[in-house]
Amino acid sequence: MLRPEILSPAGDPQKLRIALEYGADAVYASVASFSLRTRSAREFDLSSFEEAIAYTHEKGKKFYATINAFPFNGQIEPLKRHIQTISKFKPDAFIIATPGVMSLAKEIAPEIEIHLSTQANVMNYLDAKLYHEMGAKRIVVAREMSLKDVIKIKELVPTLDIEIFVHGSMCFAYSGRCLVSAVQTGRQSNRGSCANDCRFKYELYAKNPESNTLFRLEEDPEGGTHIMNSKDLNLSAHIDEIIKSGVVDSLKIEGRTKSEYYAACATRAYKMAVDDAMSGKFDAKIYTAELNTLKNRGFTDGYLVSRPFERTDTQNHTSSLEEGTHQVHAISEDGEWFKCKFKIIPNEIYEVVAPLGFSIQNSKNEIGEVFNENGKIWLKFSKIETKKGKILDEIHSGNENEFRSVAKLCKFSFLRKEI
Repeated sequence: MLRPEILSPAGDPQKLRIALEYGADAVYASVASFSLRTRSAREFDLSSFEEAIAYTHEKGKKFYATINAFPFNGQIEPLKRHIQTISKFKPDAFIIATPGVMSLAKEIAPEIEIHLSTQANVMNYLDAKLYHEMGAKRIVVAREMSLKDVIKIKELVPTLDIEIFVHGSMCFAYSGRCLVSAVQTGRQSNRGSCANDCRFKYELYAKNPESNTLFRLEEDPEGGTHIMNSKDLNLSAHIDEIIKSGVVDSLKIEGRTKSEYYAACATRAYKMAVDDAMSGKFDAKIYTAELNTLKNRGFTDGYLVSRPFERTDTQNHTSSLEEGTHQVHAISEDGEWFKCKFKIIPNEIYEVVAPLGFSIQNSKNEIGEVFNENGKIWLKFSKIETKKGKILDEIHSGNENEFRSVAKLCKFSFLRKEI
């Protein structure tokens, strides 16, 4: 079976390191120019972007640079300079959305692969073949595409790599082609500054043009007012089926603007799913439970296995955000000292979230104890000791002091508790 690549979002240098630590085979990121995620792209300047690419390569992993915005005429010359600059850092591919920018990139940096962005809306083998002939090594297919159509493309264009989204935010509009943000706030989604207006609450009104009477439509209390809010994509239960199709080269996780824990948890869950599918031990309940720990908008398996017109569960009309099953309480960047993300209280038991394969022996000392139970690692503090040697009764997220771990854990370990 073809083992697909796990491609994770790198919203900033820290999330990049976390994604790689938790099992990503590749990451994608950008600087602020010419990207559809300008907010996360601002987390990198040219220097840190170059360092991020070098760090990823040191880890033996791949780095894809996104240049997937839609430029106007006045931006072409700056775009040329941008491609020239980024190409010197030697990313493994450019993610590009338009034929013109593809052509420009091939002219300036022919040695760097082109991956066609999902924004290009490839839905059939004719378009896939044409883009491949134009120089695209890989296409990121539209989220609306079915697995049957992906299989057909691979059959007819076998040298083309195919990448699919498996997790993350879904757009209410067709493949992100939305004007609501531009109309309401002047922020253009296809130039990287979407205001996520589809996540807002809305009230519905009716107007009589003859009398100019305006009245609000009363809604069923269960109906909700988040009328454009899409649930989040979650294809973890279908990874076995996707791998067995033999046509998908890369599994992409959306979420450059999401949390450090999201980067860790989502990457870890899909690595677990891929590992288990490859070894014949696939169990969807495990990955579903893990991903349910994340904050989300409700989950849907989208359109890969069901046609859009067959779906009735892709919208969440009552809320734009739902709490996950767990709360993250702390993170340790080096495995020895924690930073509080919520609250830590002595004698409370916290679950340790670490990269797959990490193990530790049961131990107990004056700081607390760490122990294994039911296949998980748990930690309990007897006391909270800061780096400055101060002993605290408890610690909350507003306190910036790092505090000592009970035992040496791996880098970027998290502590969480079920809500």
